[in-house]
Amino acid sequence: MPGPSAAHSSGYRPLPGAGRTAVVTGASSGIGAATATRLAAEGFDVVLGARRMDRLAELAAAIGARALPLDVTDPSSVAAFADALDRVDVLVNNAGGSFDAKPVAEADLDSWARTYEVNVLGTVRLTRALLPALIASGAGDLLFVGSTAGLISYEGGASYTAAKHAVHTLAETLRLELCGEPVRIIEIAPGMVRTEEFSRNRLGSAEAADAVYRGVREPLVAEDIADCIAWSLTRPHHVNIDLMVVRPRAQAAQHKVFRE
Repeated sequence: MPGPSAAHSSGYRPLPGAGRTAVVTGASSGIGAATATRLAAEGFDVVLGARRMDRLAELAAAIGARALPLDVTDPSSVAAFADALDRVDVLVNNAGGSFDAKPVAEADLDSWARTYEVNVLGTVRLTRALLPALIASGAGDLLFVGSTAGLISYEGGASYTAAKHAVHTLAETLRLELCGEPVRIIEIAPGMVRTEEFSRNRLGSAEAADAVYRGVREPLVAEDIADCIAWSLTRPHHVNIDLMVVRPRAQAAQHKVFRE
């Protein structure tokens, strides 16, 4: 295996963030906020998009980014967001969420519709709107924050696993359709990540959310995923990280978690 000196002599260089504009959706909390913070530190010109402008503006001021209102479920909001951008080199499709944990026999179809609207249709809306700019950049990156739920199903998670399976196949399809264009298609699929809102929104209470992580010594945190995203985006542009599955060491598989 060639060592660092061989890699250096072959011209292998990370792709710098400086001069590149990165859009991060769902940036008001969790993985989105952590990713925006990390990419700003890497030198990217970061544009934050989310509905909660108070939180977005506070983060933007702290990291030197721009904050724009964005509701991916609203076509007019997506259009206005896209129109406000002069340049896009990177799109991190992070906006999403899970809103129930019911078995299929008790499916809440309103929850299913909301889950699909945010995770799937919203992702397609923004991707379609910004794809011409990504191609025009000459070195575009289209990154999807998926989930291990998009690769493996489990009881009580059908609305979310179905939506994240759709995100996974969306990434795979775009990679085929854009073959030959100067755009990388990257998917990061996290397993157990403890963030301030995800499980609480899904299960309805902080107590229920805490139970998900009880006894797990070190679940992943948002900054771990942001680190993976930044690494993927700063590889030389001929290097495409098709799919990165990221779990804490305590989680061997979707149903296999070590708890103390």
